[in-house]
Amino acid sequence: MLTATLVGRLPTAMAPVALLLAARADHAGTGLGALLAAVYALTGAIGQPLLGRAVDRTRLSVVAVTAAALAGAAFNALALVGPARNPALAIALAAVAGLATPPLEAGLRAMWPRLLDRRDQDAAFALDSASQPLVFVAGPVIATVLCQLVSPAAALNFCAAAGLAGTTVVATRRPARSRQPAGESVHWLGPLRSHGLLVLLGAATLLGVALGSMNVYALALADKAGSGWYAGLVPTALSLGSLIGGLLWWPANQALQSVAILFAAPFAPFLLAPSGPGAVALAIIPGLYLARWLTMAFQLGDRLAPSGTKTEAAAWLIAVIGLGSAAGTALAGQFAVHGPETTATVPLAGAVGAAVTLNLGRRLISSPS
Repeated sequence: MLTATLVGRLPTAMAPVALLLAARADHAGTGLGALLAAVYALTGAIGQPLLGRAVDRTRLSVVAVTAAALAGAAFNALALVGPARNPALAIALAAVAGLATPPLEAGLRAMWPRLLDRRDQDAAFALDSASQPLVFVAGPVIATVLCQLVSPAAALNFCAAAGLAGTTVVATRRPARSRQPAGESVHWLGPLRSHGLLVLLGAATLLGVALGSMNVYALALADKAGSGWYAGLVPTALSLGSLIGGLLWWPANQALQSVAILFAAPFAPFLLAPSGPGAVALAIIPGLYLARWLTMAFQLGDRLAPSGTKTEAAAWLIAVIGLGSAAGTALAGQFAVHGPETTATVPLAGAVGAAVTLNLGRRLISSPS
């Protein structure tokens, strides 16, 4: 289940890089590529809570397979159309692909309590969180290799195939085919009633800004260095650092506020115009704290969410990170013409903003509200 979920989620890491490189290959410019990547991330953020609510009312298998088929069709159509030939249609297709992103991550996390006892749930959650960076290590690499050695269209076709393949395997497993037990009646706002959770969601949005803008920074660096490989190497290095950090031992009493500060600080050296290899090496450092940031955020979100809204709270966290990623991609796209050093201000601002938000809202997130 976990492995299939990771495969099915590859398009979320591949698509931003593939869309950026597809636009450049069509001589459409970085601006259109950044817009396509932002639209994909934005609509993905909108779609996750809606699809998550649909899963709660039906079954994961039905919702996920339908969504994967629709997203796959949009990716294949994007490969045929090409961004430059029909920008409006390309934007619409990117929106469909994002909106129909299968809710595999939230769906799997909602299954752990039904599959395992309390002790094993903790171990499963740790494995789940530590394995997520694999998606963002493999995704940009696969997208860049296919774009450079085959074509951007091949990368978009692979997004369709991977998404449908992983989702199909998940959907064939018994837990995904079973209807979730009816929960208690909850307020129409669901988890958004919790003030502490709102603080956490605000910080997670700014984290998304930092992550989304790094893809555009990488493309600006690739243009300056004259090598398209950096468009995939920088995001891959960030994700590789996250994978390493997720496997390291961390103090049990470490606060999310402290982790957010440690994540933000390493973005400052990007303002000093490092070389291509230097930027790749630097990207590993904030990544060391990314998995810990996400793990603690999901654990805190589960604690802050009112009873009966745990799954929706996880879906909202996933959604706002995607929303922030879309905003960061679009904003960084406006700075990219001025070079990677200027573009680097966007991820730094996002990461610092997330740390400030968590520290200002320390009292609200210290206990459920």
